Amino acid sequence: MKNLFVVGLLALLAACGSQPKAPEWQMNAHGALERYVEAAMAGNTRVENAEFMRARGELSRTGDAGLVARAELTRCAARVASLVFEPCLGFEALRADAPAAERAYADYLAARVLPSDMPLLPPAHRAVAAGQGDAAAVHAVSDPFARLVAAGVLVQAGRASPDVLQAAVDTAGAQGWRRPLLAWLGVQARRAESAGASAEAERLRRRMALVAGQN
Repeated sequence: MKNLFVVGLLALLAACGSQPKAPEWQMNAHGALERYVEAAMAGNTRVENAEFMRARGELSRTGDAGLVARAELTRCAARVASLVFEPCLGFEALRADAPAAERAYADYLAARVLPSDMPLLPPAHRAVAAGQGDAAAVHAVSDPFARLVAAGVLVQAGRASPDVLQAAVDTAGAQGWRRPLLAWLGVQARRAESAGASAEAERLRRRMALVAGQN
């Protein structure tokens, strides 16, 4: 898996391979962040923690709060993709020195971005933030990681339709991303149970058990 970063936020690091004699910190941070996203989506907690701290340490060497803020936003986006909604504390500690685009993205992840800040978001997320046909906007996001993030934002905003949930399940399943797949299937199962669709809920629970290696 390559270039699975929050769309637009880590372009500098993703481009390091095309630049002659890229600084060591840049190459190290790029690789560590890629491995972090892989591990986070797979649910490998030990590896994800180690790779994130490695990436953050390399970025901290530059003294650039914006770069470190991007790493923290990547971690928070991975959580949103897996339906873990909690304050992005690592970013908030850097907010005062973070660029406007990073502040807007942090607010987007928390489903509270202001209309005036929407143009600062990565293009793939602007339609989602603006509420322009939620399901269609999610389907239009080409990057699988960004698509899950967009769907997670809609759940947090209370705007996730069954089609959005299915798009997220299909995306996570196609990528083999165990952690978000279990989370999204769980939401579908709970909605089926609430609607009295017991057979569908049982089917979804069986699929969750299969993903978790329980049958």
